[in-house]
Amino acid sequence: MNLLENPTLESLIADQLVWSPPPLRWEALEEGGMRVHVPEKVDYFQDPGGQISKDDAPYLSLPVSGDFVVQARVRPNWQTVWDAAAIMVRHDARSWAKLCFESTDIGTKAAVSVVMRGASDDANGADLDISEVWLQVCRIGQVFGMHYSLDGQSWRMVRVFRLDVPEEVRVGLVAQCPAGPGAAIDWLSLSVEQRTVANIRAGK
Repeated sequence: MNLLENPTLESLIADQLVWSPPPLRWEALEEGGMRVHVPEKVDYFQDPGGQISKDDAPYLSLPVSGDFVVQARVRPNWQTVWDAAAIMVRHDARSWAKLCFESTDIGTKAAVSVVMRGASDDANGADLDISEVWLQVCRIGQVFGMHYSLDGQSWRMVRVFRLDVPEEVRVGLVAQCPAGPGAAIDWLSLSVEQRTVANIRAGK
């Protein structure tokens, strides 16, 4: 089920979706989903070199326990470097992971993964010459898989990793603008299923 099919404040509350922190504002799109207006210089990133510490981008999430599959279709409308739409799985400020469709600092648009274990790593994945993409994160116990898709059906692995977090975490969407004066990020769909995939590398 698309939790953002006809988003209203009441529907978000009914689906346990909570902003923390909220965006400047958001509005529903006629095609379904929402456009999120992002403040300047917001992100989730703890520089492994200790130069940058950010934990403040708009995040719309709900609590999920056990194994799950979360999928989203996103369209970032990039304006500046590192603007992105992302799925994030989060326990706290020191334990989280996100899969982004991001404008990179080498001039590409790519599937980018970041895993936070006290400090953040940062890995550019496949370059994608498209305006919107499907993102997916799966959980089996303490193992997570990240994938992207061009059609929401055929998935390609970005990363498989371990993250030691509790049974219940928060799962949802991030709209980030680490370097620019703000951005408008479109989230077209979001679904969360409590199920176990057969093959975490394949994402299904």
